[in-house]
Amino acid sequence: MWSLLQTNLLLFILLYSCFFSSVASSLFPSSCQLQRQFHLNGMHKSGDVILGGLFQVHFFSSVADLSFTSKPQQPTCHGFYELGFRQAQTMAFAIDEINRNSNLLPNVTLGYTLYDNCVTLGIGFRAALSLASGQEEKIILDNRCTGNLPVIGIVGDSSSTHSIAISNVLGLYRVPMVSYFATCSCLTDRQKYPSFFRTIPSDAFQVRAMIQILKHFGWTWAGLLVSDDDYGLHAARSLQSELSLSGEGCLAYFEILPWDKDMAELRRIVNVMKKSSARVVIVFAHHSRIVNLMEEVVRQNLTGLQWMASEAWTEATVLQTPQLMPYLGGTLGIAIRRGEIPGLREFLLQIRPDLHHNNSYGNSMVNQFWEFTFQCRFAPAPAGWLEGRGALCTGEEDLDNVDTEFLDISNLRPEYNVYKAVYALAYSLDDMLRCKPGRGPFRGHSCATLQTLEPWQLVYYLEMVNFTTPFGDQVSFDENGDVVPIYDVMNWLWLPDGSTKVQTVGEVKRSAFKGEELILDEDKIFWNFESKKPPRSVCSENCPPGTHMVRKKGEPKCCFDCIPCSEGKTTNKSNSLECTSCPEDFWSNRQRDHCVPKKTEFLSYHDPLGICLTATSLLGTFICAVVLGIFFYHRRTPIIRANNSELSFQLLLSLKLCFLCSLLFIGRPRLWTCQLRHAAFGISFVLCVSCILVKTMVVLAVFKASKPGGGASLKWFGAMQQRGTVLFLTAIQAAICTTWLVSSSPTPHKNTQYHNDKIIYECAVGSTVGFAVLLGYIGVLAFLSFLIAFLVRNLPDSFNEAKFITFSMLIFCAVWVAFVPVYISSPGNYADAVEVFAILASSFGLLITLFGPKCYIILLRPELNTKKAIMARRNGSQKIFHIQ
Repeated sequence: MWSLLQTNLLLFILLYSCFFSSVASSLFPSSCQLQRQFHLNGMHKSGDVILGGLFQVHFFSSVADLSFTSKPQQPTCHGFYELGFRQAQTMAFAIDEINRNSNLLPNVTLGYTLYDNCVTLGIGFRAALSLASGQEEKIILDNRCTGNLPVIGIVGDSSSTHSIAISNVLGLYRVPMVSYFATCSCLTDRQKYPSFFRTIPSDAFQVRAMIQILKHFGWTWAGLLVSDDDYGLHAARSLQSELSLSGEGCLAYFEILPWDKDMAELRRIVNVMKKSSARVVIVFAHHSRIVNLMEEVVRQNLTGLQWMASEAWTEATVLQTPQLMPYLGGTLGIAIRRGEIPGLREFLLQIRPDLHHNNSYGNSMVNQFWEFTFQCRFAPAPAGWLEGRGALCTGEEDLDNVDTEFLDISNLRPEYNVYKAVYALAYSLDDMLRCKPGRGPFRGHSCATLQTLEPWQLVYYLEMVNFTTPFGDQVSFDENGDVVPIYDVMNWLWLPDGSTKVQTVGEVKRSAFKGEELILDEDKIFWNFESKKPPRSVCSENCPPGTHMVRKKGEPKCCFDCIPCSEGKTTNKSNSLECTSCPEDFWSNRQRDHCVPKKTEFLSYHDPLGICLTATSLLGTFICAVVLGIFFYHRRTPIIRANNSELSFQLLLSLKLCFLCSLLFIGRPRLWTCQLRHAAFGISFVLCVSCILVKTMVVLAVFKASKPGGGASLKWFGAMQQRGTVLFLTAIQAAICTTWLVSSSPTPHKNTQYHNDKIIYECAVGSTVGFAVLLGYIGVLAFLSFLIAFLVRNLPDSFNEAKFITFSMLIFCAVWVAFVPVYISSPGNYADAVEVFAILASSFGLLITLFGPKCYIILLRPELNTKKAIMARRNGSQKIFHIQ
């Protein structure tokens, strides 16, 4: 490798001056002296304009060792490659077709000079310099051109490494170079390679095409093998970068294939592949590098892999053998776009050997092809050839009778790119020659002419070229010199009879409207597995919904653990990096895979507790109505008249309102119910307790009036005063409620503090002070009633109502004293239930203690409901009866 670099460096230094002077001679009317002539294997055809070509016609070359003590010998090439020769002939055919086309380059004849690069950088570099400088010892440029002119453009080279080296030099002088096979994405750098174009998509697109296939089949875990050259290393960097940006997958391993047959290194690489859980292997390398690898794969019997081939070896027949197909069968690969070139086969059949092949350009490629195809030699034959019964070539052999891949034009791929490259140069030259003076693109609106053409001028027109091939493909170059990309997706089919077939199963292309698009016919794909289905190649299985990925420490991002989401968070898709919190009114379901509305709780009419409280409230209301009916029916009886019948009726009505107001606490809280419930509760109970308080004060006043000198106290407790007192006390509570509602009104509130997965609908009291004042006012009135009733509980009377009022107020106060702490500590809807229970308990307490004994006497002991019975204890009681 180092010796090859030394050779190239030396050649570059020696030939640079020759190249500079020769290029200058092509641009200015002068002459130059060629410093050195290379004996290269090539083909030539004269014309008004010459196009150059660099092709891989031989596989191998022999370069003499550099001793630096004598002039080095010219390298020799061997190992004829007939498909490389067919690519060269495709260029010759395209030029011949253009010359016969009267619409393209009329009155201009194209010629060509094609050289063999022998897959060697040094030879390819020599050939490129020879194309740019010419091969004649002396070139004179004047009205009569003498000698072989330098080319105006080059079709080639096939290798990315060759193209990089050649373009580095030719780019200095803007000599256009259109490659048909160099795919390295590094060549898109317009600063380094300003005159480089290509009719094959770059590896950047090929890498994205690979990722599209990986994504399509869900392969997120793959191994990568690349060759140790610009093609493989740039592809590896591009693939790693694209995978990182897209997040579509990870590399389980990345290995570089050795240049030579290093069995220890190959054994190590295969061991890495065997130990890895990745079932997909991507290979960016030329088939010559893969042959050695596959020998070790076969030796270790490494099966069960899905191979993905780059375009460099997708159709390599050397790998499609019965020995390798058990391992490589089902391979998916990216291939150059297949095209059709009508008339090419007929052109190839017209090839005839040059019997005078010893020309100034070295051995004729046609003659070498002839000898390879018919296994003969032209005279004079090499020593020992005739003795070994070898045949002599006559030049009359018939190509049509030979079974050769050379004539099979059913699968033209690199040839189609060569065809497009030649036409791109031709169309650019045609556009240049059609320029009208004074309307040109160059300085002073000038045009370029054939006689004054400079390379950079043709580069300008190449950047603008746009045409469509007879096959229907559009050819144009973007700002980086890359063609509109399109690839075929290939599949290696292993037929039952043991034969192989590489079939097209789809395509990857880029369009202006749809972007990059993958089209696959999955029914045609052959899978080399027992299941006959695509393999599964992932580092970690997809996390189910309801869990999120937690990457394993020190592992690629495709290797992770699945951790369940916490409560209130969900993931509704696989492989989520984090759980998403549910919206405010939603909560995660049990599987944590989606959010569901939170359960709502409030004291409902449909809940058992709500039903019981509602029934109890209606029962209390009904009892109040019954008692009211009894009292009204027996309103003229002594027991009713003796106990202030008007206040009794008012008290029954207020108790009825107390029972009914409890219904406002049941049902989903609304704004109006929240505002009304406490106001109705407060006013109803104040009305009730006010009636009791007035009743108690009247009893006390009557008792005092029964004593000598106490009659004056009764004038303050007449019917009007009683009504006014009740109304006044109730009005105070109404004012408190109004102030509370206006300043800080109770509102519906969704409480999530008690339960995260539930929404408890409740009424926020708004102002706690307002609620406390409301309850406090009721408590003050109740305490006054209790205190006064307690003081007069022992009045001498056969039916002293003060005792019952005392007992009822004791119950009332006990209920509401217990209510406050229980209410504060009760969560959610239980607070409403506690308040309803307190309302009902205190209301029933008042109803039973105040009206139970009277109803008992009225209904069950009517003999006690007489004037005589009531006046039995004391004579003073008659006076009381008359006053009440």
